Amino acid sequence: MEAWEFGRTVRRWRDRVAPAEVGLPVGRRRRASGLRREELAALAGISADYLTRLEQGRATAPSAQVVEALARALRLADAERDLLHRLAGHAAPGREVVPSRVAPSVQRLLDRLAHTPVVVYDATWTLVLANAPYDALMGDTSAWRGLERNAVWRNLAGAPTRVVHTPAEHAAHEARLVADLRLTASRYPADHALRRLIAELTGIPRFAELWEAEAPPPADPSRRKVVDHPAVGRITLDCDTLVVAVDDLRITVYTAEPGTEDAERLALAVVLGTQALVD
Repeated sequence: MEAWEFGRTVRRWRDRVAPAEVGLPVGRRRRASGLRREELAALAGISADYLTRLEQGRATAPSAQVVEALARALRLADAERDLLHRLAGHAAPGREVVPSRVAPSVQRLLDRLAHTPVVVYDATWTLVLANAPYDALMGDTSAWRGLERNAVWRNLAGAPTRVVHTPAEHAAHEARLVADLRLTASRYPADHALRRLIAELTGIPRFAELWEAEAPPPADPSRRKVVDHPAVGRITLDCDTLVVAVDDLRITVYTAEPGTEDAERLALAVVLGTQALVD
């Protein structure tokens, strides 16, 4: 009964979200007033087939992460978000759990940056959302699942990246990520998902070494990043990470100084990438 009610509720709330509200284009031939199933699936980072089974009550027990992603994509208010968690058989996330919600005020900020590459991580450095310009710049993130969505794992496991680091820069970046994750673990000692993440990461020798060192995070000498884009070449960008204290989120924004060659390359990379995503 709960699975059916969960699916019915998601479908009802999907129908009420205007495409323009979540930054999607509205074509003349569009029949649905709300989001199409594949659009919501893409926004939530799940497959359209899985969303279909959820809405039809054929998939049971969606994870808390999936529920949170759907709540975020549907722009749910806090009370509705908590209801969706309960319908999925979960307790609404409390203060002892690493938050991954994007508050309406933060979402409005992200909406204003719709044409700028932006990525949002929770306090464990697990991807919460990446906008279309970010995917155009860095590569598509929509297919990432599980550990692939965690920046600590991606850096330590050698996952493909377009960011160009010297060995020293990469080592310092790894140390900063692990040190920040250690601080997160101290703030959320009761979060079971966080403990599982740390246990999985411990299998990577470099992580175990940094975790045991308990050294303070090294200073970041520069907020600039070099991105090697396959179509436009290398782009040197300013990379600023903003922390939303209340929700413990990290918002990283990539920009270039106006009028520079880097700004032109960034604009071209975004145009090429977003066109490919639309196609």
